[in-house]
Amino acid sequence: MTEDAERIVVLREHGPWTDVMIDPAAGRTLATTDLVDARPDPHTPGDPRRWQVRARSKVGTVRIGGVQLTITPKLAVRRLFFLLGYALDPGAHWGHGDGDVLVGGHDDLLPAIAHAFERQTERALRRGLLQGYQHTEDALSVLRGRIRESEQMRRRYGIPVPVEVGFDEYTVDIPENRLLLAAVDRLVRLPGISGDIRGRLLRLRRRLDGVDCLRRGAPLPEWAPSRLNKRYVPALRLAELILREASIEQRGTDTAVSGFLLDLAKVFEDFVSMALREALRPLGGRCRFQAHHHLDEAAAVLLKPDLVWYDDAGRPLGVADAKYKAEKEKEGHPNADLYQMLAYCTVLGLPSGHLVYAQGRAPMASHRVREAGVVITRHGLDLDQDPTVVLAGMARIAEHVAGAQ
Repeated sequence: MTEDAERIVVLREHGPWTDVMIDPAAGRTLATTDLVDARPDPHTPGDPRRWQVRARSKVGTVRIGGVQLTITPKLAVRRLFFLLGYALDPGAHWGHGDGDVLVGGHDDLLPAIAHAFERQTERALRRGLLQGYQHTEDALSVLRGRIRESEQMRRRYGIPVPVEVGFDEYTVDIPENRLLLAAVDRLVRLPGISGDIRGRLLRLRRRLDGVDCLRRGAPLPEWAPSRLNKRYVPALRLAELILREASIEQRGTDTAVSGFLLDLAKVFEDFVSMALREALRPLGGRCRFQAHHHLDEAAAVLLKPDLVWYDDAGRPLGVADAKYKAEKEKEGHPNADLYQMLAYCTVLGLPSGHLVYAQGRAPMASHRVREAGVVITRHGLDLDQDPTVVLAGMARIAEHVAGAQ
């Protein structure tokens, strides 16, 4: 490999520092992002090209300058895919055999995501492109639909043509197809996509002929699940994920940054919140994610618990927070997490709170706060288990949340 050739560096989630040769500008860019930890190599201070990088909780692939960083998760991709799918849609999560088929045997996240999206989109398009009515307003030389009289008077008073008109057109150029096309276009440009997957994605692109491309920087088209687009929903959920997580941009620098990275802490938080909501649903009330409350009377300090369970009158019944990685003190206890949960319970007026950690071997433990009487319980969840076992664990945690009532 020549010095100017692209280097591929494989990192492990929350792994050790790794030495890498990188352009100094690219190194400085990495050091200013939250993608990874990056620092000049302390052992060779005289060489600005030598850097050390270390992965955090984000996994996937990112290209910066002449270096491609591939960050692998500690959790098997098929297990990660189950968490991701359940958080996106608990009614159609990807577990067991279907999840294994969707990831296609890929051990790296981005190829697995691309493979799953291609399969889901192919299924969605198997019966042809979804069509719908799209409202269009334009100036035409012939009359079509209804004349927009106010616009005609304002813009073309006394001029017979063109005519300002508005009409509904039955077309394939609808939000659902635009989302699929945008995700295809984004994936084929990402590093780490094999030629085979890229070829299948390009064939999908040809099947989306007649659909307009999204303008760069434009907001994603809005859509809602319905009877008509039911066959599209799994592919659309993945398309939104791809477009959201592959939108890495670095401003204020000449170094280009592109890639697809998932924050596993956010994936775990979303999964725990969704699984608790589903487990508590039969008991009534409602759950809110990231509900806004304030610690102080001046409303200067914002609190956002991952999940708060309310009764029908809006009174809090329970609170839970997901912690992918504990903030541990020297004694080995997640003191900062306990303080945070105590603040939640105090503000919400609850006698108990629950912390859910992505670790299964630690036993459940409860802490009764002196003078306050608040009980904070820590739960461990072993993610490297069959989906049915993981969901059973979440059901038991939900029982503890409800048991305080």
